[in-house]
Amino acid sequence: MSRETIIRRYRAADQDAVGDLWSRAVRQAHPFIDGEGEGERAPVLREDGVARGGRWVAERDGRVVGLLRLIDGRRHGSAGSGVEIDGPFVAPEAQGSGIGRELVEHAAELHGALCLTVFEENQRARGFYRLLGFTERSWRTDRETGRSLLCMEREAPLRSVSWLHLREGRLLSVRTRGNDTFYLPGGKYEPGETAREALSRELSEELGLVVPKEQLSEAFVIHDVAHGKNGRRLHMTCFTGGPQDIAPAPGREIAEYAWFDREEALLRCAPAHSQVVDRLISQGRMRG
Repeated sequence: MSRETIIRRYRAADQDAVGDLWSRAVRQAHPFIDGEGEGERAPVLREDGVARGGRWVAERDGRVVGLLRLIDGRRHGSAGSGVEIDGPFVAPEAQGSGIGRELVEHAAELHGALCLTVFEENQRARGFYRLLGFTERSWRTDRETGRSLLCMEREAPLRSVSWLHLREGRLLSVRTRGNDTFYLPGGKYEPGETAREALSRELSEELGLVVPKEQLSEAFVIHDVAHGKNGRRLHMTCFTGGPQDIAPAPGREIAEYAWFDREEALLRCAPAHSQVVDRLISQGRMRG
């Protein structure tokens, strides 16, 4: 199966594929519930879990392999804040390949803070959500089954932009004063800025570089744990473009800059660097 995922809105033509996926996924996730995903429970839960709310599907190789429903928690009485998610539900044969994470991060990109409920007995799902930065806040009893449900929440991710500049296969990184960890050049948005505007400003402030926003091209988005932010998630949009022959003039917040190869980046840089380096290696822009 290809690892390229397309996340799109649910369409009426997806009904049979989504219904089958949902039934198989919940049977696997909830073996402690008799008849889960089949028999008398299937029609009721399919109507509630699939037919209502904002729905997104994940598709690989033309097949629907994941489903996520979005619910406005403020309108549906959720114990959490922000938008409640139902799922993700991933086809058993596609689990462990990153689809669930991609669906959750898509929801966070759309709505910021998220909350959800999960059966207390579903240890695998609880571990998955903790890895994605969710915290268990409270519990309630599920009216349908009488079993305990845990309510979990996650803050909106920190949103940042970064610049991918390579010289002879080495990645430009910067270190701020009072910090021993290197980051990619860039930073957070200011109110009203687009991603390209924010990065153009940050490159000027950090390195004295003039990089017009029109010269910046989005490369990819990284989701990871934000370094030094107590487990809060990071949504980092990476850009290429701009001048290649540069002479950085560090601003007052920047202690130093350097170009790192793969091994140096892993040792000296923030966690998100690992994903960036992996992407650049897969594109043939850095040596593995």
